[in-house]
Amino acid sequence: MTHRILPLEKGHNFRELGGYQTKDGRTLKWHKVLRSASLAHLTPHDLAYLTDYGVRYDVDFRSPEETAKSPDKVPANAIYESLPVFKIDETASTASEADLFKTFSADPKSGHEHMIQVYVDLINQDHSKQAYRQFFDLLLANDKEDQSLLFHCTAGKDRTGMGAVFLLSALSVPEETIRTDYLLTNQASAAFVTQSLAKLQQKTQNQSVFQSYQSLLTVHQDYLDTAKQAIESENGSLQDYLSHDLQLSQHDLADLRKIYLA
Repeated sequence: MTHRILPLEKGHNFRELGGYQTKDGRTLKWHKVLRSASLAHLTPHDLAYLTDYGVRYDVDFRSPEETAKSPDKVPANAIYESLPVFKIDETASTASEADLFKTFSADPKSGHEHMIQVYVDLINQDHSKQAYRQFFDLLLANDKEDQSLLFHCTAGKDRTGMGAVFLLSALSVPEETIRTDYLLTNQASAAFVTQSLAKLQQKTQNQSVFQSYQSLLTVHQDYLDTAKQAIESENGSLQDYLSHDLQLSQHDLADLRKIYLA
């Protein structure tokens, strides 16, 4: 686990996808693909670390609103690619405290329900599908040795989490492993979440807001199950979604396995 979660000073939820086993016994290469939260607050040490790590592509899934508010600090030698999964910030990561209090003060389940809708939209919106298709184009371009692709959103858990689900599925990683990686966000972001909730508690004692905010900051089995159900209701399986909605050909899948598997 210490190898999977990167030791950055001002970046949280930065994680390696290397080392995961596929159904046919192959292994994802290390130093080829990373997932993370925002790059907006990285220190010079962090940027040097990612440069030394070989980061060549910085793929940003955030909305234009989010990127304008907190631009990426891009590692040297990396190409920045903006691929907004949503046209606007549906995850509430840029919401003001006043907006949070107004939206989530009445019902402690409202944050959870909000995230459920985010995952339905993420699967069904044409704009989201286009962004993930372009993500795979960049993954396919990341074919040189000794270079990595990093993909992220603001918290590195929902848009990024589903990006990882799609990639790991395309590489034939078992569903149980994919779910474990998805839920690892709660461990990798634990300190950040605790700090964020402590700040909120100083400003409100409303438990509906507190519980909803916790739902916004973390991942839950329900969120991934919602995405899976949305996929299955339209396509039958995740593999069908990859081939039909994200338009990955058998040739694309074979190339991905050549690039990312040992």
